Amino acid sequence: MFKFKNILNNEGEVTHIETSLSGHDLLDMPKLNKGGAFTQEERDLFGLTGLLPHQVETLDQQVARMYVQYHEHHSNLGKNIYLNVLHDYNETLFYKLASQHLEEMLPIIYTPTVGEAVQRFSLEHRKPKGLIISYCDRHKIGQILENRLPPEVDLTVVTDGEAVLGIGDQGIGGINISSAKLMVYSLCGGINPNRVLPIQLDVGTNNPHLLNDPMYLGWRHERISGQEYDDFVDSFVSILIKKFPHIMLHWEDVGRENARKLLNRYRDKILTLNGDIQSTGVVALACVLAGVHASSLALRDQRIVILGAGAAGVGIADQIYATMLRSGLSEQDARSRFWLIDKPGLLTEDASLLSFQAPYARSRKDVEGWKLRDANYIGLYDVVKNIKPTILIGCSTVAGAFNEEIVKTMAANVERPIIMPLSNPNSLAEAKPEDLLKWTEGKAIIATGSPFPDVLYNEKWYRIAQSNNALAFPGIGLGAIVSKAKRLTDDMLWAATEALAACSPVIQDKMAPLLPKLAEAKMVSASVALAVAEQARKEGLAQIPDDVNLKELIKKSMWEPKYYPYRKG
Repeated sequence: MFKFKNILNNEGEVTHIETSLSGHDLLDMPKLNKGGAFTQEERDLFGLTGLLPHQVETLDQQVARMYVQYHEHHSNLGKNIYLNVLHDYNETLFYKLASQHLEEMLPIIYTPTVGEAVQRFSLEHRKPKGLIISYCDRHKIGQILENRLPPEVDLTVVTDGEAVLGIGDQGIGGINISSAKLMVYSLCGGINPNRVLPIQLDVGTNNPHLLNDPMYLGWRHERISGQEYDDFVDSFVSILIKKFPHIMLHWEDVGRENARKLLNRYRDKILTLNGDIQSTGVVALACVLAGVHASSLALRDQRIVILGAGAAGVGIADQIYATMLRSGLSEQDARSRFWLIDKPGLLTEDASLLSFQAPYARSRKDVEGWKLRDANYIGLYDVVKNIKPTILIGCSTVAGAFNEEIVKTMAANVERPIIMPLSNPNSLAEAKPEDLLKWTEGKAIIATGSPFPDVLYNEKWYRIAQSNNALAFPGIGLGAIVSKAKRLTDDMLWAATEALAACSPVIQDKMAPLLPKLAEAKMVSASVALAVAEQARKEGLAQIPDDVNLKELIKKSMWEPKYYPYRKG
């Protein structure tokens, strides 16, 4: 456990920090280290005199120096490594730097660059972060959780590394995803980084490159599955709940066969969120709702094609489907608005489907009379040609899948097509925004999964909205944690979606981007958190007094990176 204590005043604000650490031990504690910002009095008190340069700096002066050093790295991976080393050295300085340059640095800290960092996990010497719970240590889970750094934990991000972004099974490298996700929680949602815990469940890997790599640091064994996997995860969750009964458990980049199973198994036992299914669904739905507003065609009248029917694609479909039910459509009519396509082609009832895909399967009667390019395969072009979609969403990681022919075929039948190539990273996106604008003569309503630069088309600049779930999950987590919600319900997610959609610039200008800039993420998170907390209270799931002002509580709870005076404790 780290040895420091925040001392609060009557208003619950930190006045100073007490710690028993001194000298190199204090400098080696990234949550406490202030580097050259330790005052002369603190240097004398904590045995730091002579261990630091003479000049006493402010946090802002340190940020300016770090920003110059950041730009001395010319590759995105180099910048990612630099920021992570800074995080390992001085967390306050890291968060202050990143928060001041959020739009520039978030794609370096998180997606898409974190994918490279994950792939190189076993090749980079880094300071360990979080906890790695190997299947080989399944009888020591309680002991491992006791080895954590923070004594109190509000939030954990857990992965098994099976489905990392668009790069698949990365085994133990997934811990970088958990760590990066928690950084985003703090940067975009104000979650206190001193109360979070990244966890990697090392259950092996089916990646042959990793299995045969002598440098691989994880358990070099094929992934466990079935009952073995279920029992291991169940043991972990049970012990986690006993140690932290009020913790929020965020699942990330779990394989598609396990993701929904785990969510369904534990959503009524613990406050839990699946990032790939739920938070991706929330932000994508917010984009759709904003796009519907811009297109002036009601949601109930949209025809939706989704390429990629994994956890993310079906999660998005589920969110849109639930919204259609809220608008008054029957279950049958709502289902009829969707066409989902996976590797074998259009999902049909006579195909081999995963359980979560089955509700979206089309009957053979639905495709009778279609003219197909291949009688044995119903592909994206066939679907677009025959059903004339108004919304096209990509979660396939098939680069260029939304080609000129498909986009022009779609645009020929709808005034303002909503096109969302959401696959990460940019190299795997289904289309490039500049092509979409060119092929639709500037009419496409666009959101992408990765950040793309502004596009100049017909002498006009277009900012491309990024359907980045960093605009969703930090606010959802903040609202749930602040309200001490027992569970995360579908209605709470819907409240988050409405709040995010209400922040869309298209509310004021139908030609504007679908989502706010990432630089506005904290403002957006505050709105989302308030909606989630209010809904938790409405459902009787909040565990705070009814007279507590939620808006004020959220504002007070949002952590900010700053240095505090230190005293011996």
